[in-house]
Amino acid sequence: MIPQIKKILYATDLSRNSAYAFYFAVDLAQRRGATILILHTLEPVPAYVKNYLTDSDQIALDHQDTVIEKIQKRIDHFCKNVDSHAGYHCAELVSKTIVRLGHPVDQILKVADEEGCDVIVMGTHGKGFLKQTFLGSVSRGVLDSTRKPIFIIPLPPETEHIEWASM
Repeated sequence: MIPQIKKILYATDLSRNSAYAFYFAVDLAQRRGATILILHTLEPVPAYVKNYLTDSDQIALDHQDTVIEKIQKRIDHFCKNVDSHAGYHCAELVSKTIVRLGHPVDQILKVADEEGCDVIVMGTHGKGFLKQTFLGSVSRGVLDSTRKPIFIIPLPPETEHIEWASM
């Protein structure tokens, strides 16, 4: 028996493939009567890197709340544009948008459990000559560490022109 899908965690890094994967999350949500929780994770700057930052770089780091707010607006803007470009009503499907600071794999797993998500949808990147052999490190880490069903969406065809920035 296939368990009910009522809450979908869509993890995004705001890349082209991540935007493409969002359409799969929306389609799944519409077919199953589910809601979507969007998660974007900002990796913290390692301590050793902070030693090399200029004063202006440090000021930017000190304003992470502003960065998180801008990312949240970018995600919301993308969702609204999906409605107009694809005829989906994703704004009605998205129950929550979360932007967190931390390691992506850890945060995806943590949010999936905290929020009671039934499945995880995310994209993966094919990089270099090994793209047929390996998943992206975040996708692989989540896949290896979760007991929840996970949909990993490969890179879109070259003919697809879906971008976070253009939406």
